Order: sequence, then C-alpha cells, then structure tokens
Amino acid sequence: MALTAKQRAHLKSLAHPLKPLFQVGREGVTPSVIGTIESALETRELMKVKVLEGAPVSAREAADELVGTVENMDVVQVIGRTIVLYRPHPEKPEIRLP
Repeated sequence: MALTAKQRAHLKSLAHPLKPLFQVGREGVTPSVIGTIESALETRELMKVKVLEGAPVSAREAADELVGTVENMDVVQVIGRTIVLYRPHPEKPEIRLP
C-alpha cells in the first residue's frame, strides 16, 4: 500500500508526540524484533522504532528490512535514527486517512 503525500503528512502529525516503542540494537533487525513489531502493530496502527548507535544497520536499512518482512506495513518517515511505521488495522482502523 503506497501512501500519498497528504496521507503521509497526516500520519507524521499524529506520530509527532509518540515515543519510540522499540529499539533496534547491536543484533540488528532480528526475528524477535520483527515479531514484537508485528504484534504491536495489531493493537497500534502507528508507532516509532529507534535504531541505536551501536546497531549494525542504519535507520533506512532497518526500515527497508522491516517493510520487506512485515506485511501491509508502510514506513511513514525515517528521521535521524527514528522510524515511523504505519499499518492499518484490518477490521477496525482507528486512523482515518485523508
């Protein structure tokens, strides 16, 4: 699912006050990190993930890896070491996109 510029801007504004829920550390993007992000996206549609300085991948590389493994998820924004992820709830989406 590709987001339009207007939808992306709306999601950025909603994500601004959020704190990162997960961190990608020395191990990089592991199956356990992917599993926890997938389970969190079942209850939350929008979340932030922080890539620590000691991580073997950059934030953009981690975002690309997550998009390749997690279904129906979009990267809203990568700014610095923070990734904003969005996946609409399949049955009851709480966030209405413009």
